[in-house]
Amino acid sequence: QVHVVESGGGLARAGGSLELSCEFSGGIFSEYAMGWFRRSPGKEREFVASISRPGLHTKYGDSMKGRFAISRDNAKNLVRLQMNSLTPEDTAVYYCGASTFVTAQAIRPTDYIAWGQGTQVTVSS
Repeated sequence: QVHVVESGGGLARAGGSLELSCEFSGGIFSEYAMGWFRRSPGKEREFVASISRPGLHTKYGDSMKGRFAISRDNAKNLVRLQMNSLTPEDTAVYYCGASTFVTAQAIRPTDYIAWGQGTQVTVSS
């Protein structure tokens, strides 16, 4: 059974950076596209970024373009999310997901078959 665990959340100041990591297990990592979503209080889960199985293609939510970068290491079963130029609006619980998609087009929560428990990111002004 596919299992993912997020780490790296915490507190950052506006303008600062954080890197999140997601460790994958229970399957062949290179057979899954991976993605990050986030949920702020009172809001629905929001697409952040996705990456294709080989890691050649990525996709980002509109407000993340140019600030966030998703990457993966298929040898280590890891996917990372580098977040720069953080704002208080980035405060949320961030979730890593695994998708059976081949490409980076898995942009809906229903495209994913496994989720982590989430990691809190808090950005102060």
